[in-house]
Amino acid sequence: MQTIQTRRRFLAGAAMAGAAGIVGLPESLHAEPPLETTTVRLPWWVDTSYCWAGAYIAGELMRAEGFTDVRYVKGDKSIDQSEWIARGETDFSVNFPPNQITSIDAGVPIKVLTGLHSGCLELIATENIRSVTDLRGKRVGVDGFNSSRHVWLTLMAAYVGLDPVNDIQWVLTEGVKPTELFVQGKIDAFLGTPPQPQELRAKKIGHTILNNAVDRPWSQYFCCMISATTDYVTRYPVATKRVLRSILKAADLCASDPQMVAQLMVDREFMPSYDNALQTLKDIRYDRWRDFDPEDSMRFYALRMQETGLIKAGPQQIIADGTDWRFLDELKRELKT
Repeated sequence: MQTIQTRRRFLAGAAMAGAAGIVGLPESLHAEPPLETTTVRLPWWVDTSYCWAGAYIAGELMRAEGFTDVRYVKGDKSIDQSEWIARGETDFSVNFPPNQITSIDAGVPIKVLTGLHSGCLELIATENIRSVTDLRGKRVGVDGFNSSRHVWLTLMAAYVGLDPVNDIQWVLTEGVKPTELFVQGKIDAFLGTPPQPQELRAKKIGHTILNNAVDRPWSQYFCCMISATTDYVTRYPVATKRVLRSILKAADLCASDPQMVAQLMVDREFMPSYDNALQTLKDIRYDRWRDFDPEDSMRFYALRMQETGLIKAGPQQIIADGTDWRFLDELKRELKT
């Protein structure tokens, strides 16, 4: 098994090296200031976060940028990975804007640096539910109050005029996969992340009533964004830019060659299923990082969260305290298509 794993990693590295030639490495690396550190720690949500492909396959590109120690950290899956970066276990984070906004509102020293993609959330429901407003009185599964799914669904329900507290029967999944409860008829709806919607669609179970890749207003904003600890950004600005450049180039690969990226994710053992990886890459809009304004996303979600009482600070305070767009502005000029 060790031989197979070594061969897989070698082949994956070779493939990514070829991909680096496709997306292009910086022509002026030697003209840039030297890296302040050659180490970076990134999150790895084992076997489930198919939508993190842009970060997962960026490791080889980071090595080409001069990093010699690229670590993917397997954190505690019982807590949201916003806690990993808050505890100093990772230097960078891939997360939903509401999670990052919650951290900023709580005083966690992070900086949101860019949007990564849109379209990794689908609200799955039984056939008799046709819209979000139809969730009134229905059983909606979440893995905990104030969890990612609960926050998203609270915002979605409030946006169409429902009272998230009184109009919805929240069902705590308590460690059971929401897909299992849905198939068993114990919940009427839940917010799915890859590969859950893809698996149910393949089995023709339930249907999607909201997809944030296509349904407004959610489709107009990022659903996953990249953040880093304030300490890393402050101490290592050159390294921060190169990490971000690698991730955004990897995002371009996700959009242009999903088959190769899906195979890399499996070969590098980040994800177990090629089919789920490929379908997720086809469903998610990795091509939007240049087009969307990340500040608009932060403002939109922060305003919704303030209106529903989930945070105290206003959007402008959140943006001022917890974002830094300097690197993205430079990279948009460098990485023009």
